Amino acid sequence: MDFQADPGLEAFRQEVRQFLRDNVPQELKGQPRCTRSPREQILRWQKVLAAHGWGAPYWPVEHGGTGWSVAQTLVFDDECTRAGVPTQDGFVQKMLGPVLNAFATPAQKAEHLAPALNGERLWCQGFSEPGAGSDLASLKTRAVRDGDHYVVNGQKIWTSYAHHADWIFLLVRTDSSGKKQAGISFLLVDMKTPGITVRPIRSIDDAHHLNETFFEDVRVPVGNLIGEEGAGWNITKYLLNNEHATTADLPDLRRYMRELRRIATTLDAGDGKLIDRPEFALRLARLDADLEAIAMLVQRVAQLDMAHHPASHLLGSILKLRATELQQRITEAQTEALGDHGAVAYAHWHDAPPAEAYPMQDLARGIANDMFLRRAATIYGGTSEVQRGIIAKLMFQL
Repeated sequence: MDFQADPGLEAFRQEVRQFLRDNVPQELKGQPRCTRSPREQILRWQKVLAAHGWGAPYWPVEHGGTGWSVAQTLVFDDECTRAGVPTQDGFVQKMLGPVLNAFATPAQKAEHLAPALNGERLWCQGFSEPGAGSDLASLKTRAVRDGDHYVVNGQKIWTSYAHHADWIFLLVRTDSSGKKQAGISFLLVDMKTPGITVRPIRSIDDAHHLNETFFEDVRVPVGNLIGEEGAGWNITKYLLNNEHATTADLPDLRRYMRELRRIATTLDAGDGKLIDRPEFALRLARLDADLEAIAMLVQRVAQLDMAHHPASHLLGSILKLRATELQQRITEAQTEALGDHGAVAYAHWHDAPPAEAYPMQDLARGIANDMFLRRAATIYGGTSEVQRGIIAKLMFQL
């Protein structure tokens, strides 16, 4: 793969910046840093993008996307992060959307893609269960055929943003007679269907983005089955390889590095700034080099995946492993660089600031929250142990 700079990429960056200056409502600019924006902001921002023809920046033109190159999507993500605009719904943009484009019927695409791209519908993901997280093949949520419906019973856990979602894409067991993977199917479920209960889980970063989701005799039309019965495992492998690029969170990694540099050039350290200390400057340089390596790997995985190259799954696991570990290392470096202020329980970005500001609140707020959040990065999307197992099997036949 050629990693030389594209001469036209800077012109594209200027186009994106101009679009953001001209089209983003003032109240949506400069939003606090977060991994996902509030529901109302996501939907409003999606409407703005859709009106400009940029509603699906990661999809090919034939599926209603922009047809941008991988390098262009990285520029788009980076500029949106810098401008502080709301996030998009990553579940539909980078996971469900590609699945529907690849496996859904024309009727299913018409029913589900347009509302998501037009800013009318948000999604969540129903995969993990109390006894089936990294071992996804052991899931127990069942879907039993009853005429024109499936009756779903079971529990999902760690369901991110289920409390904001309109629909959920769900893995269910439709057959228990053979190999575990062969009995899994992929369903789309309206979250307003009777029998669904969502209970919040407050995570270690003191935010509510996780949930338990319970299904009790939930009736789902058979027309909401994606692919055939038992095809869910192969569809999931396709989806999870897309998720590896998503869990790399490259825009957030770049943001973390900018914040770390800001801390280093702001804080006094003896007779100079923190950045003036050679040992810290060396640490910063190593993190920066690792970040650029991740950026190249993101491009490579995405290109191989678009070409349906068999190496994309292997490299996707390597990317997931390296990127999530780097998220932890950079956020740890941020917190350590703040010294005593890194341990202060600042108000979360989602919460109102205190009436009397804490010392260094503008610089340090949200840093520790992100550090705690990223403790889970090497678990969600497939643990680091699972990724190493995949790498050992595919690369070394172990």
